Amino acid sequence: MKYFIVTYGCQMNVHESEKIAGILEGMGYECGQSREDADIIVFNTCAIREGAEDRVFGNVGNLKKQKKQNPNLIIVVCGCMTQKEQTASYLLKTFPFVDIVIGTFNLPNLAYYINAVKSGRQKDIWQEGDIDETQPYSRSSGDNAWVNIMQGCNNFCTYCIVPYVRGREKSRKEESILNEIKALIAEGNYKKFTLLGQNVNSYGNDLSDGVNFAKLLRDICRLDGDFTVSFMTSHPKDLSDELIDTIATEPKVEKYIHLPAQSGDNRILKLMNRKYTHEKYEEIIDKIRAKIPNCRITSDFIVGFPTETEEEFMRTMELVEKVRYDSIFAFMYSPREGTVASQMEGQIDEKVKHERVNKLLALSKKIQKEDNKS
Repeated sequence: MKYFIVTYGCQMNVHESEKIAGILEGMGYECGQSREDADIIVFNTCAIREGAEDRVFGNVGNLKKQKKQNPNLIIVVCGCMTQKEQTASYLLKTFPFVDIVIGTFNLPNLAYYINAVKSGRQKDIWQEGDIDETQPYSRSSGDNAWVNIMQGCNNFCTYCIVPYVRGREKSRKEESILNEIKALIAEGNYKKFTLLGQNVNSYGNDLSDGVNFAKLLRDICRLDGDFTVSFMTSHPKDLSDELIDTIATEPKVEKYIHLPAQSGDNRILKLMNRKYTHEKYEEIIDKIRAKIPNCRITSDFIVGFPTETEEEFMRTMELVEKVRYDSIFAFMYSPREGTVASQMEGQIDEKVKHERVNKLLALSKKIQKEDNKS
């Protein structure tokens, strides 16, 4: 029996697909090379932007013929997109040939749902749960091992669906994280550990043992072995001086910080509920550059946020020009149902958003070219 997994979205989803693969291999499935030769197809979805959901709908719809030819084919749609009950209900109604629709927190129970389908019962459940540390991973990222240190988000940026589909922040206990990394070191296959969380800087805020992210990094670096440590993603409001010092002084920590700014304009940042100003953001960048001169810095930006004026967009351009990021990811604002920003007046025309994102990416490319020459 063969499985095939289609993964959308962030590194967290990639890592969760490794968990899905581990569950399926534990059930006796082997990884197939294509959808056509698979006995079970899993779509692990993303809900951050509308385009990602549209691609899921299109790809699921394309399986109707294959399901008709092979009624025993099991089709699973899971992840962030299906954590939204309305979207999950739409999937079940529109694509009745889909067997299993489950949300993010139900992934550890995937084997149960598959067996339920095989016995003639269908399961579609949405619920919130704790981080599951019992399921194996079938790791697929070479000598890099993803290590999830927390899940969820407490920030509620007005454009973002993550807190609604991932829940509130929940940190893993440091002992569990260290034990996982020790076991991976013992395997001898990994040279890099990438720590994952929606906002790694707030790791430990919900724990009572006094461990924060900087301490976790230092304790990981104390482990024996030849490896490096990286992490994503950081929120500027929680990036402390202690964390900057830790990155600067720990040889095993990669000198790289992904620090999403999202906008260079204070009014837009306030509308986004980002909880910092562009002045505060630039202050953080200056501290990083002062203490870690060789640090690579990358960022995310959203253009065309509701009511954004041309002048406010130009402040984003000015920030990118001033910081001179090693690279950026720039996105056109995409309304997500259920978020505050989707209800805001002053939605920006798509043509304007296209023009702005192209200008921003062109500027970033120009900066990279100049820096590469030097």
